[in-house]
Amino acid sequence: MTRFTDEQMQAAMTQTREYTVVLLEAGPQHDTDGARAIIWEHGRRNFELRADGILNIVCPIADDSPLCGVGIFSGTPDEIRRVMDEDPGVRAGVFTYQLHPARSFPGDSLLA
Repeated sequence: MTRFTDEQMQAAMTQTREYTVVLLEAGPQHDTDGARAIIWEHGRRNFELRADGILNIVCPIADDSPLCGVGIFSGTPDEIRRVMDEDPGVRAGVFTYQLHPARSFPGDSLLA
């Protein structure tokens, strides 16, 4: 394991940026007729947000919990709240969400 000194850690911490973590949960309309089509459009919007550099990491959750996905967005919670309020799944009640301010290192990514 690579070791870091306190000085290296302090220097690296100055490079962090603010992000917003979104926890997407099943809403009251999640299991209704027509929800699949709305979820498809939600996914299309995620592709657009990724292409525009707003949604950095998106992780659909594939278990039986109410949690449907986790996203890491560039922007403040207030900015991302406006983005999420326009999501077709949120607008239709298929999803609800929670916002959490966070910090991370620019350039972090999932390994291929």
